[in-house]
Amino acid sequence: MLAPAVLYILLLVAGPFLLAIFYAFSDARIGNTELHFVGLENFRSILQSPSFRIAVRNSFVFTIGSQIVVIIVSSILAIVLEKPFRGRGVIRFLVLLPWVAPIALGAIGWKWILDSIYSVISWVLVALHLYKPFSAPMWLGEPHLAIASVLLVHSWRLIPFSTVILLAGRTAIPKDIPEAAAVDGAGFWRTEFLILLPMMMPIIRVAVLFGTIFTFTDMTVVYILTAGGPFDSTQVLPSLAFTVGIQGSDLAAGAAISLSLVPLLVIVAYLMLRVAHRAEVT
Repeated sequence: MLAPAVLYILLLVAGPFLLAIFYAFSDARIGNTELHFVGLENFRSILQSPSFRIAVRNSFVFTIGSQIVVIIVSSILAIVLEKPFRGRGVIRFLVLLPWVAPIALGAIGWKWILDSIYSVISWVLVALHLYKPFSAPMWLGEPHLAIASVLLVHSWRLIPFSTVILLAGRTAIPKDIPEAAAVDGAGFWRTEFLILLPMMMPIIRVAVLFGTIFTFTDMTVVYILTAGGPFDSTQVLPSLAFTVGIQGSDLAAGAAISLSLVPLLVIVAYLMLRVAHRAEVT
């Protein structure tokens, strides 16, 4: 019974991981038939690279920034969608749609929305006379705007997933708890922040941990929107590994960049197991 799972792990997880370790300590390049052991030289080289430092910074900026936005918006949506109202099913479907749709398709749509020439946002700003024609911001062409745009798309992508988790958590809370708080004179804000929020913290941690993994390991959004530009200002570790290792033909450096993700993911996996174990105990 375990054979298919073991085979899956060996072929799709252990195999590529061991190959990446082998490449990271060699001088492997596409088209190079001879491999030589170089020790820690690849890791020393990427640590001295400005692009690597930018990618590390952006990985944390996108992950932390998007999770702040996602948790705030998802909490509001969960509160709204918990209450029965006309058309709630349609609204729930629309909220979930960005998560169901392929991420590449969604990112292509956002690239058109943020395009320097055909941007819908720029067209609206010009129509409102906030900018003159052909003078609207280049959303993906200026470093700070490109970072904000990528952060926006990451948040848009993860909000549905987090909303479902938080909505499920709120639904599991007994109804008599907020009702008893209302009888005791607690208003909306006191009920939410002093009573329901502490009860929701384990669920929020799960949503944050999953969102952290999804964002930190994702390269699709960055690659489709900006390909790491302009001037590597939106580069993240997965996209930098692809750019250096595949497009730049330097498999050794690309593998070293990919392996730099391992320590963080190990920590996140440990935290996820702790949270899951605590949930089982309680």
